[in-house]
Amino acid sequence: MSAYQTLERRFARLAAINDALGILHWDTETLMPPGAADGRAEQLATLKVLSHELLTDDDNADLLADAEHERELSNWQEANLHEMRRAYLHATAVPGDLVEASSRAISRCEMVWREARPAGDFAMLLPSLSEVLNLQRQIAAAKAEALGCSLYEALLDSYEPGGNTDHIDKVFGDLRAFLPGFIGEVLERQKSRPDILPLQGPFPIETQRALGVRMMQAAGFDFNKGRLDISLHPFCGGATHDVRLTTRYDEDDFTKALMGVMHETGHALYEQNRPADWLGQPVSEARGMSLHESQSLIIEMQACRSRAFLEFAAPVMRDSFGGTGPAWEAANLHRMYTKVDPGFIRVDADEVTYPAHILIRYDLEKALIEGDMTLADLPGAWNEGMRDLLGLKVTTDRLGCLQDIHWPGGAWGYFPTYTLGAITAAQLFDAATRADDNVLPGLGRGDFFPLVNWLRTNIHSQGSLLPADQLLTKATGRPLDASVYERHLRRRYLEEA
Repeated sequence: MSAYQTLERRFARLAAINDALGILHWDTETLMPPGAADGRAEQLATLKVLSHELLTDDDNADLLADAEHERELSNWQEANLHEMRRAYLHATAVPGDLVEASSRAISRCEMVWREARPAGDFAMLLPSLSEVLNLQRQIAAAKAEALGCSLYEALLDSYEPGGNTDHIDKVFGDLRAFLPGFIGEVLERQKSRPDILPLQGPFPIETQRALGVRMMQAAGFDFNKGRLDISLHPFCGGATHDVRLTTRYDEDDFTKALMGVMHETGHALYEQNRPADWLGQPVSEARGMSLHESQSLIIEMQACRSRAFLEFAAPVMRDSFGGTGPAWEAANLHRMYTKVDPGFIRVDADEVTYPAHILIRYDLEKALIEGDMTLADLPGAWNEGMRDLLGLKVTTDRLGCLQDIHWPGGAWGYFPTYTLGAITAAQLFDAATRADDNVLPGLGRGDFFPLVNWLRTNIHSQGSLLPADQLLTKATGRPLDASVYERHLRRRYLEEA
């Protein structure tokens, strides 16, 4: 057996362990009884140790080196070997005692954050968050040496393989110059729109679920290899052949849960349509979080909030809940789903103002990791960013720098992928509609096949065969371009409003 074949067998075992972890994590968030928490923690920890030991085995270094010299590897095998090497470098770069110290610090910091956030008390969080940041910078330094990149890029690479801050800075710079003026234009334009008519509930949860399932099926979700459940925080997870997604319901407002379901369906379609011949190998995995987020946003934002889709969906929604009157017309639903209202909380933000929240966080976390800013200065810098980009005055850190768990939870370098994903989604949707004239008419009939088939061909089935920038250029004819996203926003919020 060749070195490469041995590596394939090892990584197939890793994939099986990670699939088991995925199902256990899903169960933890959905069905697990509270009394099983301690046992579940032990199960998860044991599987994670087994996975890490298998990945960092001393033999892997020699196997990777030997595989490099093997002849006649296909392009898929070459890409798979590249992804194996990347996973090995990430796993072996950081000493075990540093990983353990970081894990313990994160656990402590998350507990403090749960008290500090409702109290709006950043000073309470500062000591424990400082410890997390210090350890994250040490991890970044270790990975940066192994990967040959900057501190911030070393952390970014875990979420966005090959992510380059110079490129992100340029793309985000264009967006930063565009957003404040555009938001003002949209708010002024909205003043001339008819008032949004409220939908009268209650909206039974079972009816909401049935509507969500119908829309998931229309989008192409395979319920033979997945399911929909309820959790406190919506997510998409599970295993390779068993994609689990969740949502949460509000009987007074079905519109948020429905779009939440479609958002997670976008993630799920990516997982269900990965390259079948390479499942269980790293090259079959999704090509980073920006592309993954683009798949959720292309379904939720680009497709399901479009006029075309809402013309189809309006009577379906009305009939599901027995609604009557003009509030249930597509035009009113479109106004409801495209309302822009600058606010303090990222997770509640609309499509137009959401990127501003990410631009602020990206600048701040990069400065903190690179040592260009002290953590004590975070609240003031945060509040200044909110004022400059959204014109809002933050009066309490509960509405400011304490609102997200990402930094206390050790997820440094993750934030830019949200808006990179939104830009990517607009670019992919633009390319799909230019490539197939049936995409928009199809959405108007509740037929997602033309769109999803294009995504399956150009994104889902490609796995990690190519770097993200090459994959996007191949699919759309250009690298990531914020102007396409800006054009989408202008069309939807000024021309179609």
